[in-house]
Amino acid sequence: MPIFHYKGYKTDGSQAAGTIEADGVQDALATIRARGVYPRDVSEHREKGKGWFSKRSDEALLPYLTRQLSTLLGAGVPLIEALRSLSEENRGAWRSILVAIRENVSAGASLSRALEAYPGLFPDFYISMVAAGEQSGTLDKVLIRVADFLEKQSSLRAKLRSAMIYPVFMASVGLIVLSFLFTFVVPKIVKIFENSKSALPFVTVVLIAISNFFVHYWWLLVILAAGLVILARRLRRTHGRFLDAVRLKLPGNVLQSLYFGRFARTLGFLIGGGLPMLKALELAAKATGNLVVEGRIRRAAQGVAEGARLSSSLEGFPPVLLRLIATGEKSGTLVEVLSKAADSYEEEFERRVQRALSLLEPSMILIMGLLVGFIVFAVLLPMFQLNQLVK
Repeated sequence: MPIFHYKGYKTDGSQAAGTIEADGVQDALATIRARGVYPRDVSEHREKGKGWFSKRSDEALLPYLTRQLSTLLGAGVPLIEALRSLSEENRGAWRSILVAIRENVSAGASLSRALEAYPGLFPDFYISMVAAGEQSGTLDKVLIRVADFLEKQSSLRAKLRSAMIYPVFMASVGLIVLSFLFTFVVPKIVKIFENSKSALPFVTVVLIAISNFFVHYWWLLVILAAGLVILARRLRRTHGRFLDAVRLKLPGNVLQSLYFGRFARTLGFLIGGGLPMLKALELAAKATGNLVVEGRIRRAAQGVAEGARLSSSLEGFPPVLLRLIATGEKSGTLVEVLSKAADSYEEEFERRVQRALSLLEPSMILIMGLLVGFIVFAVLLPMFQLNQLVK
């Protein structure tokens, strides 16, 4: 149901503003008038910040807000008052969002229904877990589990980003240094050979050609870089499944541990929160971040719906993980088994990332050394030839 923001005047002439949930503009106007407000401006809410805000602020604040809400509810604070406290504590976009959610809950909507208006901020699994907590009467306990899950996911992403900072920094510095050499340094050095009538070595000719390209066609490199970015995004949209299949086959199976760990972590978390198996599988499939793995999980969900066991329905998953799931199904400890499997895969992913980075660093240094050596060799070789001619 759409959400509308309104501004108007009360019967005593004072100004009023708020947020309501209605089927349409006319329904919104009728609801506002029923509250004793004469509407001056009514506009449907349009979600903003689906880019940077929804991807960054939710990772930083959503676990904290979720834990705070759980603490307030666990202490016996009514939901509306808990939301009011959170909205008063925060500023900016989150404040308006929390106010709108509180208004919707005050109007009779459930918390999970109010969260559906912000799909960019609250993932599907978050809303489903809140709905399950409302149905079971354990919303405060469910929110604690959600906060723990979000913090684990955020911690894993932070470790991955921090691990990539050094190689990205080295690559950027190397690119800047090489561009500077080819654009400003090499052209001045090769002027020494312009008056020479002797034939230049092949490596020097290549160096001069590269330098001239950087000097006169640098704009083409910029266009090429922009084109590669656009092409990568288009390929992601049109051939996403193929690219995800390639990621699964990368040397060292680095990303496999990440995808299987996400699956185990999310599925165990959702089942432990009270969601049915089929719904949990649907949400866990989306959370993997790989279309190939997602397709395998969806096919397994069809088998589970037909009465098969999850362990026998999953195809293309590691035998160890399948054995663990089968053991958990037989012993009734599937949630605990999935949690332990997720811990194992996440640790393995971190080890493989560190191992890959330990190989990447010397490789980048070697490449930079070869490029610099090529420049030095291409400059010194004709100088040696000139010296021989002088003698």
